[in-house]
Amino acid sequence: MTKRHITYLACTTALLGALVSTAPASAAHRTHVVAPGESIQKAVNAALPGDTVLVLPGVYHESVTVKTPGLTLRGAGQDTVIQPAQQKATSKAKKATINCAEAGNGICVIGEKDKALPDVTIADLKVTKFPKVGVFSLGTDRLTVKRVIADDNGQWGIAQEHSTRGVFRQNTARGNGDAGLFLANNVKAEVGATDTKGAVIDRNVLEDNRIGLTVRRLRNLIVQRNHVAGNCAGMFVVGDENKPKAGAITVSRNHVVRNNKYCAKTERLPFLQGSGIVLTGAENTLVTRNVVTGHSGESPLSGGIVLFKSMVGVTSERNLITGNYLLSNTPADLVNQEATASANTFDSNSCGASKPAGLC
Repeated sequence: MTKRHITYLACTTALLGALVSTAPASAAHRTHVVAPGESIQKAVNAALPGDTVLVLPGVYHESVTVKTPGLTLRGAGQDTVIQPAQQKATSKAKKATINCAEAGNGICVIGEKDKALPDVTIADLKVTKFPKVGVFSLGTDRLTVKRVIADDNGQWGIAQEHSTRGVFRQNTARGNGDAGLFLANNVKAEVGATDTKGAVIDRNVLEDNRIGLTVRRLRNLIVQRNHVAGNCAGMFVVGDENKPKAGAITVSRNHVVRNNKYCAKTERLPFLQGSGIVLTGAENTLVTRNVVTGHSGESPLSGGIVLFKSMVGVTSERNLITGNYLLSNTPADLVNQEATASANTFDSNSCGASKPAGLC
């Protein structure tokens, strides 16, 4: 046995030992180990509810779809890398469904139309260079995505739709074409905001994307302790004319700094540059104890903390912006572009300038 094989075996044994040591003694669930050259999807397909698929360090060229409740898909950190497979010729005939790879995504966690997929965990791996989304979930309940690196994907780094009670913690999303982290009710249907029943977005690092974080048409979630820097815009809380409106969200203790990249306008948004935290068409949102510094731009959405009518003209109402520290943001630290300034409350913020004056 060569020294290389001995080292590889030792690493594998250590990983398995660490995993087993954290499992309850009574657990009957299995661990399926995937080594370089083997198929992650094959192991996922063989797993039963409650099982773990452990992916060893290496580069895996494939997309993975998870539809098994209670499954944990775990890598060994940044050295477990999932990238797109080599393109294969596909039939031009119209298909009833498009799979995860054909849609351009890396990992897909998918529930049934009328039954949410519960308790899946995706952890400790890197997903990169997919045409669309690094990690995408739809129709899930209590999904946990933690310590995932989602870099250089064409659309979103990590995204979720039509789901409840998700937890997104200690992930890193850099260089993605749109949002590093994107949560929404449904991007295609014009419907009211969904109650997430307490989703949590906590301690993520979101850098060098178009937007660090987008929360769209959702209610009842917490966004806290995230580091958001170097994007065109830091954070967006987005609502529109549908009922109920987006809101009942807490945005707290985030570090939002120098999101000054330039991004061209789209059908829904003007060009972006120099936006910290933006509320547009939202209600009953608490923005508190955030540090927002160093933003500069001439977009209608530029500024430290910005309230702006949605793209269909819906106002933000009954939001409380309090106890934030803002410094060196232009055109102002606090920007309220709503027609009725009294509809929102600005209180006890540490800042130098506001637009209109008097909000600091």
